[in-house]
Amino acid sequence: MELEKSYNANDVEEKIYKIWQESGYFNPDKLPGKRKEPYTIIMPPPNANAPMHLGHALFVTIEDILIRFQRMQGKRTLWQPGTDHAGFETQVVYEKKLDKEGRSRFSMTREDFYKEVWEFVQGNKHITENSLKRLGASCDWDRNMFTLDPEIIKVVYGTFEKMYNDGLIYKSGRICNWCPKHQTGLADLETKYEERQEPFYYFKYGPFTIGTSRPETKFGDKYVVMHPEDKRYKQYKHGDKLELEWINGPVTATVIKDEAVDMEFGTGVMTITPAHDPIDFEIAQRHKLDSETVIDKRGKLLPIAGEFAGLKILDARPKIVDKLKEKGLLEKVDENYKHNVQLCYKCGNLIEPQVVDQWYIAMTKSLPDGRPSLRDMAINALEKKEVEIVTERFEKVFRHWMENLRDWPISRQIWWGIPIPVKYCSDCKEVIIDIQDNISSCKKCGSAKLTKDPDTFDTWFSSGQWPFATLMANDAKHGTEDIKNFFPTQVMETGWDILFFWVARMVMLSYYKTNKPPFQKVYLHGLVRDKDRQKMSKSKGNVIDPLGIIDTYGTDALRFALVFSTAAGNDIPLAEDKIKGMKHFGNKLWNIARFIIMNLEITNYKLQITNPEGSTEADRAILTKLEALIKSSTNHLENFRLHEAAQEIYHFTWHEFADVYIEASKVQLQDENLKAFTLSTLHYSLTTVLKLLHPFMPFITEHIWKILQEKNLAEKNLLMIQEWPK
Repeated sequence: MELEKSYNANDVEEKIYKIWQESGYFNPDKLPGKRKEPYTIIMPPPNANAPMHLGHALFVTIEDILIRFQRMQGKRTLWQPGTDHAGFETQVVYEKKLDKEGRSRFSMTREDFYKEVWEFVQGNKHITENSLKRLGASCDWDRNMFTLDPEIIKVVYGTFEKMYNDGLIYKSGRICNWCPKHQTGLADLETKYEERQEPFYYFKYGPFTIGTSRPETKFGDKYVVMHPEDKRYKQYKHGDKLELEWINGPVTATVIKDEAVDMEFGTGVMTITPAHDPIDFEIAQRHKLDSETVIDKRGKLLPIAGEFAGLKILDARPKIVDKLKEKGLLEKVDENYKHNVQLCYKCGNLIEPQVVDQWYIAMTKSLPDGRPSLRDMAINALEKKEVEIVTERFEKVFRHWMENLRDWPISRQIWWGIPIPVKYCSDCKEVIIDIQDNISSCKKCGSAKLTKDPDTFDTWFSSGQWPFATLMANDAKHGTEDIKNFFPTQVMETGWDILFFWVARMVMLSYYKTNKPPFQKVYLHGLVRDKDRQKMSKSKGNVIDPLGIIDTYGTDALRFALVFSTAAGNDIPLAEDKIKGMKHFGNKLWNIARFIIMNLEITNYKLQITNPEGSTEADRAILTKLEALIKSSTNHLENFRLHEAAQEIYHFTWHEFADVYIEASKVQLQDENLKAFTLSTLHYSLTTVLKLLHPFMPFITEHIWKILQEKNLAEKNLLMIQEWPK
């Protein structure tokens, strides 16, 4: 094989990946030698609902660097791949597709909708997997998993049943974040806040003045609440009844004293709408107050609103204010009231709090076996350093979230995902856990009137079990002993934006199910932004297509550009010029290899395994600097400073090796007394640089290694399993 004058990634990468796959070395069980120490990374499963984006390219690059480095260090490496059904997110994507076709899931049967989404996801799943391969992902495709694989669902169901039996999972009609568009409750973290300037209204409520930005909720208000220590209202006692005129006529209001009221806000008095506000709901729960639903799940007013029934809340709001004004109950309006409104993180519609029966996990309840709560187990893991977050600032964020944790709603009112394995007896109301879906009569009363729970699991409940669920599923599917050999895993690498969405839940569920941490280290990468540090979006026209970049510049250039200048957790500004620059670096490496191989061939150089000693000052200088590079880059990689390792290898290769030593070698090669030493130094330096660069730029380094091998200028076997330089 001759070296062309320039390196063409498009001619090489597919062939090299095929060689890697056929070698079997992605599978830890097929690696050569006696490898005892495991090194495992569980891939954060990409959503199987859309093509790959730069976030995928970044996580694949980082994890592949870590795996290739540890593989070359002699570890028994497993990089477990998989894709995620991504329940709510995928349903949103597919419903947008239906909208464009003039269809709706509400005009379909649940079974037909599920079938269509399944076929849609399977097609995208294969596209995603092929994209991962194009990025050079050296993961074990023999163990590839999908979050809806039967073996995974079995593990998820087992956890649900165990938690139910342990009293950690319960169903309750509590207020939730309801999205009127998508018709499902959302966790707090699935909502976002936006500051808005809206009118704030002050109304007369009997002898009191109350303030609100949402008069449409006030039809159900029959409790007036004040702080028990507010001296302005000391003449009113808890439980006092007051007759007063309100929106649609007279009402009887009850005085409630509660410390939740902020005496400094407004007049220090408020009415409560327990069915539509979380704070009001908690006050009502404390005092055992009843409540009435005013707004339906579509965001329209119910019959309790009288003449306004059926109106959407934003349409009804000014009409309600006008009526209160006509009745002389409007005192004033503050037109400049700024506050944060809660929105659905996917569609941006206003969240309408609703009381909905949902399944919850108790986060602060001690376990029946004497272990602390899920939350405390996660905090203890950080205290004992059983789980370490690479950057201190994210560890502080993690602690803050955990300390302010509320019970986690794990049911979603959607059709795509893992169904909740519960049936209800219509006669005696018994709750039946039916994992096999084969129970046809109530075990308590014998009735055959059983109904299935219509909800599905929150995606984070199933993906929160991903580290141990995948390994358990491997054992069930392939007869391996992965949970024994590869758990706990060594690293969880993912974006900082899902630290609590996913990482915290993996820690809690792993300790609960296995009494072990799911991973030892958490490495969080930043978000990829454009050259001006703006978030990439289609509307801004600044999205970079990773596959298009690969077609133009090659995978190695994209990978090296992604890790070159950004520390863990920091967002990454990425311009096409930066990727183009890394392609130039690849060409520089290619030219270095061409020069050295040409000279080795001319002199019929014999492969020397031992390190050269050098005979000139230039020889000794490059070997000394190479020795220092091996030590520093190894240390950087072991401590997750990937960008520093990349920068040092780049600088050495381009400047110290190419600009300085190779130029000096051209003179030395003219001297017969120096030629052998010079060739030995050139050969050793090249093969060492290829090894150091391989985790970052695997395709070009493996291709050059293959050429060296064919010319008897490199050790046998693939570069990917060569010993890391020492």
